[in-house]
Amino acid sequence: MLEIKNLTAGYGNSRVLFGIDAVIPQKGGTAILGRNGAGKTTLLKTLIGEVPVSAGDVVLDGVSIRDKRVVDRVDLGIGYVPQEHAVFGTLTVRENLTVGAMTSRGLKEIDTIVDLFPKLGNRLRQVAGTLSGGERKMLAIGRALMGRPKILMLDEPTEGVWFGVIDEITERLHKLSQEMAVIIVEQHLEMALRIANQVLVIDRGRVALSGEPDEVRNDPELYRCIAV
Repeated sequence: MLEIKNLTAGYGNSRVLFGIDAVIPQKGGTAILGRNGAGKTTLLKTLIGEVPVSAGDVVLDGVSIRDKRVVDRVDLGIGYVPQEHAVFGTLTVRENLTVGAMTSRGLKEIDTIVDLFPKLGNRLRQVAGTLSGGERKMLAIGRALMGRPKILMLDEPTEGVWFGVIDEITERLHKLSQEMAVIIVEQHLEMALRIANQVLVIDRGRVALSGEPDEVRNDPELYRCIAV
């Protein structure tokens, strides 16, 4: 579904990614691992269109989207949950979800999001800024899903989340990965590997290691690339 071809990108004259290649299938989880500053977030921002492509291509369903605007990529089916500022704090939970449905792909029923994250069902009238960290993450994921994406990209979905909620989020993302493509940047190694069908390990803007979770888990190169 999504092909990343020899992708080079960065900020101004500063290059962060160098020749990234990957194929994201229609269904399944892809975990992007690496230490802080390796280029993981930049890769997601390039795929959604926030960072321009310097060289290479991003191809969705056989069509290049490297010059598409963010809003066009969302309309084409890419959902994105950023690491920070992922919800509108002054809007209610229901209003946040409704904002997420403002794409040409149409409205997903709020009930389906509540089925996925039951905690949100009791808080639809609550202002999002008063939610716990885990509830805000659930809301951010739910809002992205309201646009009916084909690909869901998440940047550190367990950051700042109480450990008791991490398993719940992991279970939901694993379920989603059986229905659609899920790309996750995550420092919580075990959580990422539970969701993933394939793993990309980024080191200094390049793919240092890739493969199935069990292969990557047992490769010493993984721990060299994620060590602080």
